[in-house]
Amino acid sequence: LGLRHIFEGVDHLAFLLAVLLVGGGLKRVLLLVTSFTVAHSLTLGATALGWIVLDEGRVRWVEAAIAASIIYVAAENLVLKEHRHRALITFLFGLVHGFGFASVLAGYGLGDSVVKGLLGFNLGVELGQAIVVVVLLPPLRMLQRRPGLHRGAVRVLSVCILAAGGYWMVERALG
Repeated sequence: LGLRHIFEGVDHLAFLLAVLLVGGGLKRVLLLVTSFTVAHSLTLGATALGWIVLDEGRVRWVEAAIAASIIYVAAENLVLKEHRHRALITFLFGLVHGFGFASVLAGYGLGDSVVKGLLGFNLGVELGQAIVVVVLLPPLRMLQRRPGLHRGAVRVLSVCILAAGGYWMVERALG
């Protein structure tokens, strides 16, 4: 279920692309992906276990906040030359995305084994995320080797991601 959600949840893919777009070595990519994973796992787990309760009204705002996170990272790609705090930003927004994953998981119902369902869903999310990173990394690395082309690609893709995030935010906020 988590794997399916990653590939159907275009917003999470857009966020991940925006985060990775500005580049960095493998170590940096692992740091960014790990910070996102740890953060969304925390809020997904806390919500699935009932420690945090999201009613339907809050879910709508969580979904709007996910769109806002996409807008923010895409805008940051356009404005900043250095992204020193990207891991922290990714972690903080990962907390919000975890609530989004939790609302999807709640829709499936976990039955008697909350922990088993939670682990299965989260492993699926992580597998999907790993597949996306493995697919994105080679073309992104090739772009990084051509600085002029890389800057242009970051601009064009970030504008597209920002526009999509804006659309999703309005759509979700207005319900």
